[in-house]
Amino acid sequence: MEKKKAVSFTLLIVAIILGVTLIKQFDFETLRFENTGLAVIYLIVFTVSAFLVIRGALGK
Repeated sequence: MEKKKAVSFTLLIVAIILGVTLIKQFDFETLRFENTGLAVIYLIVFTVSAFLVIRGALGK
């Protein structure tokens, strides 16, 4: 059971870091990302990690 918590904690940290990075790269004046290709990769990994954290928290 301890191993699942460690994986969940790691994914939570990854999701937080990617979320902050996405917000920092977004230009609110022009409503665009500074580096669109990298932002797409960040968004995909952020979505997957957030999904896995939520799925782990629900116990499924």
